[in-house]
Amino acid sequence: MKKHKAIRFFMVITVFIMQVIFLMMTLKENYESNNFLIVTSVLLIALTIFFGYRYLDLHHEEHSYEKVSVVIWVPIGALICYSLNVYGDLGSVLAAGITGTTASFIPAIHKKSDYLKKLPAAIYCGAFVGMSSVEISPSVGFIVTAGVLTGVFFMLSKNLFLGIGGKLGSIAFLGVVVIYLLNWLWI
Repeated sequence: MKKHKAIRFFMVITVFIMQVIFLMMTLKENYESNNFLIVTSVLLIALTIFFGYRYLDLHHEEHSYEKVSVVIWVPIGALICYSLNVYGDLGSVLAAGITGTTASFIPAIHKKSDYLKKLPAAIYCGAFVGMSSVEISPSVGFIVTAGVLTGVFFMLSKNLFLGIGGKLGSIAFLGVVVIYLLNWLWI
């Protein structure tokens, strides 16, 4: 039971920290002249996010994780979207739209299959990884690595952030940012 709570705490705090860092970077970039306004805005938004995580019913009390057989579709979705984006020269939004729309038809192959019903979300989560800019994700290896890490986050966050829009994009953002930072540190 403690292991599940530790994993839940790790996922929530990781997403929280990444959201605050992203907000700080965005505000600093857009409002360089007034640091007091930046600090105040970030603190207010961070407090709002913190109290939202703390007091809203965003999580199930049960602890379950997505199956690996579903999670492997996250990097596959990332590769499909990245290929359409970069090699098909369709652009990131159209590539993600095609990937997600195509994935939405997978459950129609066998309507009684619970497994096939879970695939569209995993593939669409991967599509968010694959729509990263080429400056951030310069190679297929980067996309696969970010897709695998995003898959791990997808697996761990099955019962977290329920009913909150943007969960798949936030998880994908988290996976890409972590791999980008690791890549930046090693090169």
